[in-house]
Amino acid sequence: MTSMRISQLAERSGVPATTLRFYESAGLLSADRTPAGYRVYGEDAVERLAFIGAAKHLGLALEEIGELVGVWEAGACRDVKADLRPRIAARLTEAETRAAELAAFTASLRGALAHLDALPDRAGRCDPECGFLAGGPRSGSAPTPNSAPNSAPNSGGARRGQPVDVLLTPGRRAAEQEAERWRDAPVACSLSGEGLHERTAHWREAVDGATRAAVPDGLRLTLPVDRTARIAELAAAEQQCCPFFDFRLHLDGPRLHLEVRAPADGGALLTDLFGSAH
Repeated sequence: MTSMRISQLAERSGVPATTLRFYESAGLLSADRTPAGYRVYGEDAVERLAFIGAAKHLGLALEEIGELVGVWEAGACRDVKADLRPRIAARLTEAETRAAELAAFTASLRGALAHLDALPDRAGRCDPECGFLAGGPRSGSAPTPNSAPNSAPNSGGARRGQPVDVLLTPGRRAAEQEAERWRDAPVACSLSGEGLHERTAHWREAVDGATRAAVPDGLRLTLPVDRTARIAELAAAEQQCCPFFDFRLHLDGPRLHLEVRAPADGGALLTDLFGSAH
């Protein structure tokens, strides 16, 4: 039986050695040991890792993947199909909900920009009637003096002139129930190779020129507000493959504050992707 050291398996599968060790600790991958204590794997490990990677790309949690691997090992394809279908259906519902929320958020930002462009260049001080973050009244008409302020669309009830916070999580229900589940998420990313390089390039382009400051467990990047839609899109995609990142968007007038957090084990990955505080 052919056996591979962990470095050889990492090269064959495209899965980093650090992730292989984590999979072993999580019970997803087993390894034998040489008399010297080195990990060795059989050829079946490559197929198993391909199955795990496919399940991760579907957005399944590691606990679910562990359950699914157990069914897969039994060898009956119909059982895998029966077990996998409701899981995919649930993820599809979540993804559609997130897509709708993100589309509504994008529309709100476009409305805010259109409203901002339509405002006159007044010589006086800005006041709440400017409505920079409100996106304009729902009717599309200009605000009138002494009119009652409306809540900004998709801002959680924020009033005109107040900052808007957006917490990116896998769904509103999950946000309420597991607001900080990123702290316990595995520090492992399903992207590898060309996909990882492409995502990294997109992030570096999106946050180019940002002002950085340290926050507990992470980093805050300050950017022009017109990058919000792009940042939100990237953050939503990032959580699909790297759920250990926590993203929070704070709209503050012409500025966007992006806070990114990660568990202690993910600190190096956070710095590599987003830079460090100056």
